[in-house]
Formats: sequence, C-alpha cells, structure tokens
Amino acid sequence: MRRLARAAGGALIASAIVLGTAGVASAQETGTVYVVHGIPDTPVDVYVDGQRALDDFAPGTAQGPLDLPSGSHQVAVFPATAPDGSGQPLLSAQADVPAGGNVTLAAHLTEQGQPALTPLVNEVGAVPAGQARVVVRHLAAAPAVDVLAGGQPVVEGLTNPDQRALEVPAGTISAAVAAAGSTDPVIGPADLDLREGTTTFVHAIGSLEQRNLQLVTFTVSGGDSAPHGVPAGAPSGAPAAGPFGVWAAVAALGVALVVASLARLRPARRR
Repeated sequence: MRRLARAAGGALIASAIVLGTAGVASAQETGTVYVVHGIPDTPVDVYVDGQRALDDFAPGTAQGPLDLPSGSHQVAVFPATAPDGSGQPLLSAQADVPAGGNVTLAAHLTEQGQPALTPLVNEVGAVPAGQARVVVRHLAAAPAVDVLAGGQPVVEGLTNPDQRALEVPAGTISAAVAAAGSTDPVIGPADLDLREGTTTFVHAIGSLEQRNLQLVTFTVSGGDSAPHGVPAGAPSGAPAAGPFGVWAAVAALGVALVVASLARLRPARRR
C-alpha cells in the first residue's frame, strides 16, 4: 500500500509540474507598457479593459513599466475626479500589446492642441558598446521642431506625433528643443544622463501657445551589447537555470519517483 501511495504521489508531482510549466509559459505571454501624461493641468485616471490601472495620474509624468497580457486592450482616460470611471472618457483608444513587446501609451496634445491618445512602439534592442540610445518624440501643441545637443541640431524638422532614434556616446548631454530652423530653445536646455546600454525616451509635451512646454523622460536598461557578468552559481559560459530549467529538474525528479515506485510494485519472480 505504501508503494502504491508513493507511486501515486510521484504521478501527482509529475502532473503538477506539467501544469505548473504550462502556467509559467502562459504567464510569460505579456508585454511591457509605459504611460506618458502630456496634457497640461489635467490629472486623470487610466482604465484598461474597464479596470483602473493608474489613479490620479499627474500631468508631465510617466509611469511604468506595467505588464499587460498580450493582445488588444481598450484604454480609457477619465478625469481624476470622475467616480469609478463613470461618464464619458476624455480619451479612449484600442492599444495592441505584442507578446514580449514594449510600448508607450501617450496622452498628449496634437499640433492643433486637441487631446489625443497615441500608442508608440519602444525601440529597446541592443546598443553598441560605449553607446546609449535616445528616442526623441514630438507630442506637443507646436509646429515642427529641431532637437539640439550642445547647442547644435541633431534632429531637424520633427513633427507631432513623430519620433527619431539616435545612438550617441554614453555620458551627460545638454539637450534642448527649438523651432525648426532655429537654435533659440523653447524647451531646455536640460542635462540628460545617458548610461551605456540604456535607451532614454524624451517626450516634448505641452503647448507653445500656452507657454507650458516641457520634457518628460524615462529610461529603459538592458540594451548592453555584451554581458557584464555571469549569474551567481552558474559557471562561465553555462546558462543560468531559469524558471523552465527549475521546473524541468523537478519534473524529472517526479518522473523518476514514479518509475522507481512502479518497479517496486512488480511481482517478484518465483524461483
């Protein structure tokens, strides 16, 4: 009876591991989302698929990273004073989140000053050694602009809601935004600390007419072109045991227990 119980226990462990592994695979089908609030003077609540994701979200700030299941999501932005997202949203949009992808959802003003909700794909791939990536986005109620670094234009004629990516030497740069064809800043200059292997997203928001233009930035790491070390416990050149490796090892133990228990249950040969 003990042998039978041991065999059944091993089978349950093996089954549980299979189910657990499937759960891990399912849980990894997510995407990363950042949210930028570029509408001046309007605190908001952000709802995703009818559930509040951000409460009292302040203008001129960014939130994230948030993990969302991959697929299409209904996003609605309500005034922060609206109870439980009732009434008519200020903005709404359908946002697609790819599995393993990285996106920004920006609430901002169009060039004409109308509120808009724009999904933007974040470029966060590998960056060459010694470099950093800067992604500049025009999300302000303003005509075309030039982006200046050290007083010199590095991006010219950028229009709302376009973006431009640059790879530059890691370090601190002085960035500013000026009207296209000019070097007279309308935003900045502001110092940006660009660490090696990172991607910094710089959003120009606000309204030129209302004189409330500003920059909102966030940085994503992990774009190093080569690893700087090895996970503890793993020899150099050996892969670290991730979640699937751990589940596989425990699953093998469960199967071995089943086999051993069944072998003990075989009737002994008569001599």
